Amino acid sequence: MTPCGLLTNSKQPVPLKSISVDVSVHEFVADVSATLDYKNEEKEPVEAFFVFPMDEDSAVYSFQAQVDGKSIVAEIQEKKQAQENYENAISQGQEAFLLEQDSSSGDIFSCSIGNLPPGQKAAVTLSYVQELSLEADGAVRFVLPAVLNPRYLLQESAAADNITSQIPRLPSKELPYTFSVSVNVCSPHGIEKVQSNCPLSPLRYLKDDKTVAQISLAEGHKFDRDVEILVYYREVNTPSVSVELGQADAKPGSLMGDPAVMVSFYPSIPESQEESTGEFIFLMDRSGSMSCPMHSQGGVQSRIDSAKETLVLLLKSLPLGCFFNIYGFGSSFDSFFPESVVYTQQSMEEAVQRVKALDADLGGTEILEPLKDIYRKSCRPGHPRQLFVFTDGEVCDTWKVIAEVQRNNQNHRCFSFGIGEGASTSLIKGIARAAGGTAEFITGKDRMQPKALRSLKRALQPVVQDVSLTWTLPPGLETTLLSPDPAVIFQGQRLIVYAQLKGTNASKEAAGEVCLQYKIQSDGFRNTVPFSLNLKADDKLTIHRLAAKSMIQTFDGNLEDDAKDKKKVVDISLQSGVVSSHTAYIAINKELNQPIQGPLTRRDIPLRIPYYGAPAYHCFSGPGIMASPCALPVARSSQPNRCFSGGFLKSAGPLFKKKKAALFAQSADLPLKMSAPQIRSYSLDTEDFITKEACSTESPLLQLISLQKADGSWELDEALASVLDVSVQSALAALPDQNKDVPTWATILAVLWMHNFSQDQREEWELLERKAVAWIRARSDSSLAEYVKAANALLKSSVDPAVFGL
Repeated sequence: MTPCGLLTNSKQPVPLKSISVDVSVHEFVADVSATLDYKNEEKEPVEAFFVFPMDEDSAVYSFQAQVDGKSIVAEIQEKKQAQENYENAISQGQEAFLLEQDSSSGDIFSCSIGNLPPGQKAAVTLSYVQELSLEADGAVRFVLPAVLNPRYLLQESAAADNITSQIPRLPSKELPYTFSVSVNVCSPHGIEKVQSNCPLSPLRYLKDDKTVAQISLAEGHKFDRDVEILVYYREVNTPSVSVELGQADAKPGSLMGDPAVMVSFYPSIPESQEESTGEFIFLMDRSGSMSCPMHSQGGVQSRIDSAKETLVLLLKSLPLGCFFNIYGFGSSFDSFFPESVVYTQQSMEEAVQRVKALDADLGGTEILEPLKDIYRKSCRPGHPRQLFVFTDGEVCDTWKVIAEVQRNNQNHRCFSFGIGEGASTSLIKGIARAAGGTAEFITGKDRMQPKALRSLKRALQPVVQDVSLTWTLPPGLETTLLSPDPAVIFQGQRLIVYAQLKGTNASKEAAGEVCLQYKIQSDGFRNTVPFSLNLKADDKLTIHRLAAKSMIQTFDGNLEDDAKDKKKVVDISLQSGVVSSHTAYIAINKELNQPIQGPLTRRDIPLRIPYYGAPAYHCFSGPGIMASPCALPVARSSQPNRCFSGGFLKSAGPLFKKKKAALFAQSADLPLKMSAPQIRSYSLDTEDFITKEACSTESPLLQLISLQKADGSWELDEALASVLDVSVQSALAALPDQNKDVPTWATILAVLWMHNFSQDQREEWELLERKAVAWIRARSDSSLAEYVKAANALLKSSVDPAVFGL
């Protein structure tokens, strides 16, 4: 297994001088224009190659270059043809520009600038639109990816067309180019606030009614993390319909020639107290990169430790009567049980103990084989399969993984979680979309636990059935759905549908209506949205291009009927101008006074290595030694219980050639058993090892949760009393005398403690509380109110007895 990505500290000149990004956010759609300024300061002509990440939902629709005041607009072509035209232009001494998407993943793009003469300046601008996700707190989330983790390559695919395989990365604190972001926000509902994980300039309202605002990234941003912008509107859950005129010069009846419709629903789905039992399978990434910190701030959990804590919460929150299993994967995979087992006190305790012993020690990131193993096993009648995938998403065979999930989407739902900066949005969103689940990303200071528990709540809800859309339109008009038929709806989730409007209607006052219908168990629901047919023109054709992207995602990468689907993707891409894995943008400057002379020197533009606290690069963790280059995959060494990254072994730059012997000599001295969990890091800045104690202390809430039984109850023992900060004797003395029901008393105390001391983490224990309250009420009598009153007195709390249904 060979991880890709050069780890060089190149001293060569870099022709990229700046990246400037302009973002326009309107409601839940972003239009982005990114300009890359180049200048060749060398004596020879160069070819500049820049690889960059982009959200998988981005629809790139424009690419152009500015050279000597002349604008060169690119043309979208089938990828092989565009690549040939680019090479031909280079060989003839012409300036050429190529923008293409990685063939193996939908969230990586490359920009090639060939034959940039000495002293020449060039600016290339790419534009794209994307839907914005909705967070649990109502924020609309825009992310500008900055961190691109190298994709882990299987040996047989090492020579594949993967544009990430030669990306240089700089560990230094400064990149040789600058970076700026400016954001305009517009909403007729009003803008309450804008937040970010990066320093921002003060929010400036451009209108008194606060419907338009402007914000920009503060100076000094190092481009060392994804830029996340959270926009809060006064109203975010209002359903809407937008109708956009077609392209003026496009043929009527074609994708771009007819009007396009975008419908945004916020279905009102009541939360059922009846949880559906199922089969819950948790697939956990245990590759080397999972040992890295959750984010770049100091004193934080590693990804694997956060994932382990999340798994404990999920296990404790499962309902009695369900089935479950846990898989771990890396270069190999294993599972806790040969088959999913019934959820009992014994099986839960065994699983919790095994979770606590997990480590990021399985090498690379190969998820396909464990998925196949899961799908080979028969589903259990009456227990719908729910798959939860946790990964930092550094794989090379993204399309194969998505296709495998797609093939099995009739017998399961998939909920996916991208951990850390640089997780593949193509993988995380793709597998969730393929199997009717949801995708979550845990970046910056996000906590994994509430997002995972929110997805579990969705999985436990009764299945939404008989989903359908009904259109009511004036005579002469009809719709054709462009996005997949809606089949899965979750509470609190936005549903977006695209359609093509065909036919004609002369009335300027015409109106239509679209109705979303669905059933939950035996109850039927309807969401109806009226809309005007007074069509609006948009020179950027935003809705058409988002619809085209939705169609491309449906077919792109599908391996079942590759030739047929490829033709569909190419046709849609060429019509709409939205780049796909089978197309690319090519621009050629044919008006040079004379062909460029001399050898062409390739210059790969470096990306930045994520900077975690101290300038740590390779991390070692006990008790067995695990090495990982913090966000790079690892390959096993020949030494038992030790593994080193491919970048570590394959020194690609002067620093590693100089230091390799010393690195191995010092790493060989590390103890195989450490007295306390430690992280040992090698600093590329100080050229020395740094040893730090790892954070391993469980929080009081996690200690409390670890003590809960599978049926939802607690026992009154020293461990519980310690969390409650009382003694067992004082707790027993405060117990009312009626029937001395100690387990009920202990469970009431635990529930009240969570309400009183951990209210800000309610989302993490809500399902646990539901189990506990159900257990209490199933065995309670008239003394329950007295128990709650006495428990409040003991804990000096004032929790409303209504939490127990009183």
